[in-house]
Amino acid sequence: MAFFVYIIYSKSIDRFYVGETPNIEQRLKYHNSPKLNTNSTKSGMPWEVFMTISCDTRTIARKVEKHIKRMKSRKYYYNLKQYPELVKKVITKYS
Repeated sequence: MAFFVYIIYSKSIDRFYVGETPNIEQRLKYHNSPKLNTNSTKSGMPWEVFMTISCDTRTIARKVEKHIKRMKSRKYYYNLKQYPELVKKVITKYS
């Protein structure tokens, strides 16, 4: 089973959110559901997937997620999307 680190974007509040999940479609539905969503992403609906990163295990996905969140940088998100070698480097670091 694959696990994913996802970065979603909200145009309405011009913000990104980083998370991890085994099911991206289900998680995006959660973030965009006024009935289900009770966390900090509720104010940003609708959210759209900016990018996803596939990881072999949940442990790796959580470490990659934490790494990306620590960067706190839009530029870093765009660089991850633009340069696949950067994504590979981050995954390798935590594998």
